Amino acid sequence: MAVNKSKVSVGFIIVGVLTAFFGIVLVFVGPIVIDDQVVKNTIIDPKNDLTYTMWKDLPVPFFMSVYFFHVLNPEEILKGEKPMVEQRGPYVYRKQCRKENITFHPNSTVSYREYRRYFFEPSMSVGNESDVVTIPNMLVLGAAVMLEDLPYAVRLLISATFKTFQEGPFLTKTVEELMWGYDSKLVEFLNKYLPGMLPSTGKFGLFAEFNNSNTGLFTTHTGKDDIRNVHKVDSWNGLTELKYWRTPQCNMINGTAGQMWPPFMTKETTLPFYSPDACRSLELVYQRPGVMNGIPLYRYVAPKTMFANGTDYPPNEGFCPCRQSGLLNVSSCRYNSPVFISHPHFFNADPVLLDYVLGLYPTEEEHGLFIDIHPLTGVPLNVSIRLQLNLYMKRVSGITETGRISEVVMPMLWFEEKGYIDGPILTTFHTNLVILPAVMEYMQYIFIALGLLTTIVAVLVFYKVKTSSNKAATSPFFENSWRETCEGDASLRESTSTSTHERTPLLQDKQH
Repeated sequence: MAVNKSKVSVGFIIVGVLTAFFGIVLVFVGPIVIDDQVVKNTIIDPKNDLTYTMWKDLPVPFFMSVYFFHVLNPEEILKGEKPMVEQRGPYVYRKQCRKENITFHPNSTVSYREYRRYFFEPSMSVGNESDVVTIPNMLVLGAAVMLEDLPYAVRLLISATFKTFQEGPFLTKTVEELMWGYDSKLVEFLNKYLPGMLPSTGKFGLFAEFNNSNTGLFTTHTGKDDIRNVHKVDSWNGLTELKYWRTPQCNMINGTAGQMWPPFMTKETTLPFYSPDACRSLELVYQRPGVMNGIPLYRYVAPKTMFANGTDYPPNEGFCPCRQSGLLNVSSCRYNSPVFISHPHFFNADPVLLDYVLGLYPTEEEHGLFIDIHPLTGVPLNVSIRLQLNLYMKRVSGITETGRISEVVMPMLWFEEKGYIDGPILTTFHTNLVILPAVMEYMQYIFIALGLLTTIVAVLVFYKVKTSSNKAATSPFFENSWRETCEGDASLRESTSTSTHERTPLLQDKQH
């Protein structure tokens, strides 16, 4: 029986050692297996159901919220007083995106056009699209700045044209008209006699060119040849660099198309992307870690240098002519109209901008843009892109519609494009990229602990069995030796006693 226990103990020692060894192997092999699965599933490939669907059709809820800056004192502004505005909104639109004309190329790139449509969501909005708002008239005040260097007589003629078509310095229109366009006889006149001056040939609206449109022909890397390049833009509308700006660096098309990024991100990684709407590449930087529904994330935000002027941040010199920091001059890609992009309420901008307009209250929580991204896969979990549209306006002699307007960068509206992973997509994402890796991580340590415990117990049992066997083998020898010693002592005593009795009579005879 002891021999059998010994063999069983040896067997358990072997099993324990193998189990611990398997756990140790998992410690090194597990992350490699996970990374390999991440690579396979983040490549742009129709075989990857989850990530390809997210890339192609954007199946998560995505909304655009628009806030107008309603002008409270238009008459006073024309007299040179400080503008006073009141924020109106949000007016929320559900954004639907889909990629079409998807073509894969032999050089591990894919081309596509992404179309977008917007649908008004009354239940999420503060009011209806029929709400009326007053904002500066871009057709008048924007054109005045654009044409201020023309001869005085020509400016008088332009002013007369505005009066003929009953176009004043401020517009009071419904939200729907301001967003998607309204009929204007001036627009019809300009399109007929000065074609190409306006961005659209139909109605004039701030977002008219966004709805039912595409963002251009993107060609991006699929990641099949190098996963570090997945989603990065190879070209846009056939261009590998832009022609809007003054320096090669500012004209570079960097990063992705702004929807997904390469996997295996670190805190030192940045989020570069090209935005056709901003006419340039932008870059977000790491701010802090976080968790969303149990999924680890990194939060990326816009650095203060994003819209800084060339004086405060020399690399941005190519985006000039500049004004105060916090403003991006996009006139070069917006038909030379004096339009500036900024963060809402001039957040992170030169404080002097807030002195020129009353009614602005910037905060990071409400007006800072951010992207929460899963660092292992490069998939955004929560996105909030917030930008503001501003019009530079001033008094232009000869164009009486400008009155005595003080020089000012006037906020017109700001919008937030927001989306987050939810529903079945979130469940699948959480299962595949959080639960399964965690189970694998826990299992490797369980194997190591179980193996070590089994080995230790088996060694102790083996030692006990061996000790018992040795005692059993040596006990009879000591028992026989003790018995033989005792028997020898008894014989010796008996022999001695007999000799004594034999000698006693002889002594007695001698005494007699």
